[in-house]
Amino acid sequence: MTHFTPEFLQFLRELPANNNRDWFLENKKRYENSVKKPFEKFISNLIEELKKEDNRLNEISAKDCIFRIYRDVRFSKDKSPYKIHVSALISPTARKSINGFGLYIELSGEHARLYSGAYMPSSELLLNIRQKIYKEPERLEKLIRDKKFKENFGEIRGEKNKRIKKPFAEIAEKHPLILNKAFYYFKEYAPEMVLEKGFIHQLIKDYKIVLPLNRYFEEVISE
Repeated sequence: MTHFTPEFLQFLRELPANNNRDWFLENKKRYENSVKKPFEKFISNLIEELKKEDNRLNEISAKDCIFRIYRDVRFSKDKSPYKIHVSALISPTARKSINGFGLYIELSGEHARLYSGAYMPSSELLLNIRQKIYKEPERLEKLIRDKKFKENFGEIRGEKNKRIKKPFAEIAEKHPLILNKAFYYFKEYAPEMVLEKGFIHQLIKDYKIVLPLNRYFEEVISE
């Protein structure tokens, strides 16, 4: 099943150069018919497929997961009113938590990306993750050396602390991931991939690759 038409990409490719309210209002029907509604259907179907892997998703809907296209410009120097992509976070707490270790999908006219992990962990979660790495560093190293993970996601990303307190400093040289302030990973696709029938199934296939890594990190929540 295909969810998007070329008009989906066309609108998102025109938006960066026309990021103003007048243009958007003139093209709002295009947005609703070619972008907003198809994306809602896409996320709804993606949730249904992911429920087969995680029954914690039974209570969420597409609307719970999808982020608004309108930017919050109150504290930003960039006053462009609209995001130039559409996105959603599918996790047990939907878009309310960026620490749900779920599937974040971002589609623009230039790329399609699947993200997972913890992008902005709270100070408590960050401490718990570091404690986990300190206790089981070899297990984490094995997960990130996995061939499919390396081929598809490359590495765990995130800004690092230059220094870290004991006892974490003891293993920082051998296991530098303990210095990370965030722990996320992503795979990028050509934007035209969204037009293919098997795009959802490709996302599911790739997301399954990071599930063991997600479960490693999620253990700190239940411990």
